Amino acid sequence: MTHYDLVIVGTGSGNSILDQRFADWKTAVVERGTFGGTCLNVGCIPTKMFVHTADLAATPAKSSRFGVDERVTGVRWPDIRDRVFGRIDPIAAGGAEYRRHHADNANVTVYDGTGRFTAAKELTVTGPDGQTRAITGDRFVLAAGSRPIVPPIPGLAETGFHTSDTVMRLDRLPRRLGIIGSGFVAAEFAHIFSSLGVEVTLVARSGLLLRHEDTEIATRYTELADDRYDVRLNHETIGVTRSDTGITLRMLSPEGLAEVVVDELLVAVGRQPNSDLLDPARTGVEVDEAGRVVVDEFQRTAVDGIYALGDLSSPYQLKHVANHESRVVQHNLLHPDEPIASDHRYVPSAVFGAPQIASVGLTEEEAKDQGVRYVVGRQEYAGIAYGWAMEDTTGFAKILADPDTGLILGAHVLGPQASSVLQPVIQAMSFGLDASTMARGQYWIHPALPELIENALLNLDLPKR
Repeated sequence: MTHYDLVIVGTGSGNSILDQRFADWKTAVVERGTFGGTCLNVGCIPTKMFVHTADLAATPAKSSRFGVDERVTGVRWPDIRDRVFGRIDPIAAGGAEYRRHHADNANVTVYDGTGRFTAAKELTVTGPDGQTRAITGDRFVLAAGSRPIVPPIPGLAETGFHTSDTVMRLDRLPRRLGIIGSGFVAAEFAHIFSSLGVEVTLVARSGLLLRHEDTEIATRYTELADDRYDVRLNHETIGVTRSDTGITLRMLSPEGLAEVVVDELLVAVGRQPNSDLLDPARTGVEVDEAGRVVVDEFQRTAVDGIYALGDLSSPYQLKHVANHESRVVQHNLLHPDEPIASDHRYVPSAVFGAPQIASVGLTEEEAKDQGVRYVVGRQEYAGIAYGWAMEDTTGFAKILADPDTGLILGAHVLGPQASSVLQPVIQAMSFGLDASTMARGQYWIHPALPELIENALLNLDLPKR
């Protein structure tokens, strides 16, 4: 049994902890999947590369409004797919090669396989060949991420299906794609495949897509999605079968039984932490009812010397959160007597669908539920100069602020480049800039999309300062 100063489980954000300051630490890195983790290999990076392609493919559908008649003459799926993974796969392979063989990592040992705790600070790694190796450590960083949830739908396993881990590597585009789910993964892949000419059916148990967003945003998005896809709201999938004609989804709705036939099926109902694979209770680490490893503000578990970060412990399941937490863990490993805390006050998120959505802070519903006093400022894209240029008639921004202090409580954008348009608001919230000062205390480039935020701020009913 080999003992280490540090054991890192997972090579996503956890892999970024090691730098020259750890050169003298005897370190083990354990990875059960592809080196680099979810974001690099099957998550945010490849999906956004596909989204950009989808955005290009979707332009002919609206270009005639601008006096330009475009058409898509062909979609070369193998070229689209291979462009993405021709960039991604070498990065993953290069990261693994660097950790295994570069002189910088002379004290690092990489273990391929699934790590599972078998005793206090003892991890047994089962490799692809079934062989096991037990290792121990003074300190552990648990950054093992999450995986797609597979719901217990009768016939699903026998029929075959895809998740976000596999659907981007399809051999060919299907004519018809069914997507079970109503969250951001479903929204992004619906946009990708629909823009490339696939008939998309979205099957949602709820009455609203993206229901965790501000309701006003989710309602507008659902209306727009219903125009682009075959959206089945309030439909629960109760069975899946395969035949010569395709994959049949049997659904139960308030109107009764319904069926739809597709050629490929994507299951996108959420992700679950990989804590069950780690069995952290064997080393005294607690998990909550959702399976997340319990940590304090310093990313420490209940066991001294064991930290956790990212999807394994965070409810956000966002790469920028995992990256922030990895920097906190890095500092706290090096300076255990001077720990710093993670800052989760204003965590933004974005959905790269059609249209984009970006959010930070409280939704209006959360403000009401929490009894927080607020005022709302709204601005439509159609009311700003660049919105005229884009002929956008559906996008808008919505900002909530404290009526007494003017501090921003939340902001939500639906429309072109929402993820970039929102960023100044995140900065203002993080540094305590009130809405009036943000609106009047700087220049706003005219005519540019950030004027959407400027006008939403000015539309807040706040005392004049």
